[in-house]
Amino acid sequence: MTISRIATALSLLGAAFIIYVGIGFLTDPESSASGFGMPVWPHGDAADFLNVKGDRDIVMGLLILALLAFRQRLALGITMLVMALAPVADMLIVLTHNGSTAAAFGIHGFTAVLVALTGVLLLREPRTAPIATSTVTPATVR
Repeated sequence: MTISRIATALSLLGAAFIIYVGIGFLTDPESSASGFGMPVWPHGDAADFLNVKGDRDIVMGLLILALLAFRQRLALGITMLVMALAPVADMLIVLTHNGSTAAAFGIHGFTAVLVALTGVLLLREPRTAPIATSTVTPATVR
């Protein structure tokens, strides 16, 4: 398998997974929240704030799909490296708020590594040279 195919597969899996997570936070935020790793979650109207995580996750997944669809692989690689900061932040939030260490490293840390790895693979792909266009100058027209 080539670097390009591995990077594409990881990108598609990552997009599908984060969209799935986002949908879960929109449709059933309290159940989805239990897998995040925090010891206490908001209830009642405060739980509506979990929808913010859901919509942001869906948007990140759609961004991956859009960049893939438009063959913007270099931009996707850079985007993936930047997006890897989100699960790093999630990991640090869980750790600093007495959350589950296993969830912090096992879910969020592992996700950050996979997203960053995907970004690195995308950036390491061989680039094709742009197609040369012919230009007509007065010297070439006779």
